[in-house]
Amino acid sequence: MKLSDVKEILDAEVIVGEDNLDLDVKTAFGADLMSDVLAFAKAGSLLLTGLTNTQVIRTANVLDIAAIILVRGKKPSTETIALARELKIPILTTKYILFETAGRLYTKGIVGCLQKVDNTSGRN
Repeated sequence: MKLSDVKEILDAEVIVGEDNLDLDVKTAFGADLMSDVLAFAKAGSLLLTGLTNTQVIRTANVLDIAAIILVRGKKPSTETIALARELKIPILTTKYILFETAGRLYTKGIVGCLQKVDNTSGRN
């Protein structure tokens, strides 16, 4: 699926990366704990979050996240926008809550990075 399709499905506004809407995405991960994102998200995924600070951009950069989708109509600070532009990480915002955002994407073919957590391995 193209990022432009994601924009349409979520009725999202592009904050950064209007020229990157042809990116292909197949997976997504939703979290507000960046430690969970670091542990479980996959490169090339969408990151669904309600956080708008620069740490989200830095985490996305480390993991080579395709794009960040901010939920609940959140808007990032000018500092966060500047860092996303510098690192060429698209940011979109949608008025849907995280659950609804994930559900809408899932019904259109985007799957999660992780189906189940194996608690026997000690990872929580």
